[in-house]
Amino acid sequence: MTTYLVTGAAGFIGSSLSRLLLDKGIQVVGLDNLNDYYSVQLKQDRLARLQGREGFTFVKAELANRQEIEQVFADHRFDRVVHLAAQAGVRYSLTNPHAYTESNITGFLNILEGCRHSNVAHLTYASSSSVYGGNTEMPFSVHHNVDHPLSLYAASKKANELMAHTYSHLYGLPTTGLRFFTVYGPWGRPDMALFLFTKAILEGRPIDVFNRGEMQRDFTYIDDIVEGVFRTAEKIAEPDPQWSGARPDPSTSAAPYRIYNIGNHQPVQLNYFIDVIEKTLGKTAQRNLLPMQDGDVPATYADIDSLEAAVGFHPQTSIEYGIEQFIRWYREYYNA
Repeated sequence: MTTYLVTGAAGFIGSSLSRLLLDKGIQVVGLDNLNDYYSVQLKQDRLARLQGREGFTFVKAELANRQEIEQVFADHRFDRVVHLAAQAGVRYSLTNPHAYTESNITGFLNILEGCRHSNVAHLTYASSSSVYGGNTEMPFSVHHNVDHPLSLYAASKKANELMAHTYSHLYGLPTTGLRFFTVYGPWGRPDMALFLFTKAILEGRPIDVFNRGEMQRDFTYIDDIVEGVFRTAEKIAEPDPQWSGARPDPSTSAAPYRIYNIGNHQPVQLNYFIDVIEKTLGKTAQRNLLPMQDGDVPATYADIDSLEAAVGFHPQTSIEYGIEQFIRWYREYYNA
């Protein structure tokens, strides 16, 4: 039976992916450290939906603890590893930089080493749309150069792509990086805009709207995301026979290495996003219009042609339906 290691299994994407895998009859070892970056209770409640299901095993471990990660790979045999655990958040990286080097750099190295020494068939890992940084050409393409990150979080994700390529080149480890664009939906993170806005509006508090709501985000619904992640994990990265060192394509390699965008390919202005929340809640927001924050970017917009060609990824969920599903979950979960 196929066994996946899913890191960040108590997280938003990791818990949703684990459910999908279990539904498909795949065994899942879920790893998480249950840190308090946001509500531990929410993480435990996500886990509760997995624990007790046939084929699921939970391991509490620290990514940056080399011995703990080595033990996980010693105790289990993995056909696939999907590495989603990381210290997330652009704004948090401005005040807590060491958390990003420990989790996103040292932690990723420990996962790479585990995959290398255990002959894992394929490592799929979370990169981020934040790697596009100072790029302004839209839509963002995996064929573009991405050497101008605007936050340490973004720099750590670009570093992951570089580290993965090194292991693909030196050891033949197939790796695929997925640059996630803004993911939303039920069981989402409390530090994300949809969660923050919904909570504040229901409580009658004003919401902070950066760049006066003129930012655009490629919001992508959770069900679309996890289907794309699964399809990608199942398609083992291979060397690109057309790759040329004279004209290097950043998204492929002569090694078994791939980079894809995974987004909705339909950017939405933040003001419209809030309009839909208001309409769904039946309540008007008090908008506190603010300038752009340090480390933020005015727009994200994913070119997903490569992922669509590779695995048939094509998101189906409208922003109106997705927000409705989130708010329905929020009201039920918080009795709001």
